[in-house]
Amino acid sequence: MIEQQIELMAPAGSFEALMAAIQAGANSVYFGVDQLNMRARATMNFTLDDLGEIAKICQQYNVKTYLTLNTIIYDHDLSLFKRIVQQVKKHNITAIIASDQAVISYAHSQGVEVHISTQTNITNIESVKFFAHFADVMVLARELSLKQVKAIADAVKKEQITGPSGKLVALEVFAHGALCMAVSGKCYLSLHTHNSSANRGACIQNCRRTYTVIDKEEGFEFDIDNEFIMSPKDLCTIDFLDQLLDTGINVLKIEGRGRAPEYVKTVIACYREAIDAYQAGTYTSARVEGWMKRLHNVYNRDFWGGYYLGQKLGEWTDTSGSKARQKKVYLGKGMHYFSNLQVGEFKIEAQSLKKGDQILITGQTTGVIETSVYEIRVNNAIVDEAKRGEACSFKVAAKIRPSDKLYKVVEV
Repeated sequence: MIEQQIELMAPAGSFEALMAAIQAGANSVYFGVDQLNMRARATMNFTLDDLGEIAKICQQYNVKTYLTLNTIIYDHDLSLFKRIVQQVKKHNITAIIASDQAVISYAHSQGVEVHISTQTNITNIESVKFFAHFADVMVLARELSLKQVKAIADAVKKEQITGPSGKLVALEVFAHGALCMAVSGKCYLSLHTHNSSANRGACIQNCRRTYTVIDKEEGFEFDIDNEFIMSPKDLCTIDFLDQLLDTGINVLKIEGRGRAPEYVKTVIACYREAIDAYQAGTYTSARVEGWMKRLHNVYNRDFWGGYYLGQKLGEWTDTSGSKARQKKVYLGKGMHYFSNLQVGEFKIEAQSLKKGDQILITGQTTGVIETSVYEIRVNNAIVDEAKRGEACSFKVAAKIRPSDKLYKVVEV
């Protein structure tokens, strides 16, 4: 039995994803509001007005809350970021994740806990010592090997490096999700081509596209069709998670604030089980195989282990989008829940629902429900299929709410 305390941190780009993370066993969540976060371009950002509700939900489930304020900051941003910091303080958000020295310094001066973002590219113990004046938690650069991570973790303990709280500095690493061709996310390609800065959360991801190479001397063109040469496969560490945790890191972070709630629930659930198995001494190759199968069902560009295992070059994806083995198809919306019968009523608005279908239900308060349909009723009669335009009901163990979305899960 291993007593090491590991915090599992989940991405939350919406209330649905927030609830999914909590349902799956996350210890903490991180999220952005409005501008000034590295997913500012995403359609699923919270607003400052949401902070109170986020804090209330997470306090109810004893889940820590981290607000990302990690873009580069210009003079015209100063009043905005200070207002965000004050709102974080007002609503008792656990900490701010920051990279710009202005944000780090101001938040620290206001008594707001600071975590150092991966954008600062911490790759050595001296950098840890410097930022320990301001922060208790530091996200290490994504380009480090396991050996390098362990060396930093060992030095923190040996030299007893403490943060403002007086506790040993905690080290955080990314364990799963999208990787970027740039060093710890610092990229200017999108800015150069479309005046849309990745470092301001507005990346258009032109590195994920296909390209043609042109011979300037003779004009020959070559399509690079074997792989997307600037688009790495997604990071996945679950098949060597024991080695990663053996380095002595404290926080395991999952990327994916732009991902759907079912992605968050599946990935967090797998890593929760893997961490618990590691601590219980039941982490085995057979269990890893099962987790990998589930991870392949949700959004991914295929997987590799990043630089943790010492690779000198990245592994590139061969597709522009997801290689998930399952996808969801919209069917309709929730209407009513009969608690005494554990039955949900839905209006079918697209396609049809059939007996035996695997379904997915999502909602801001509901989070994510995954189940199968074994009996369908329309007008209180048992049927094999509920068609478009019909209201139907079936067993759902957890409460659903009006406007919850109903999807059918199909193999790709």
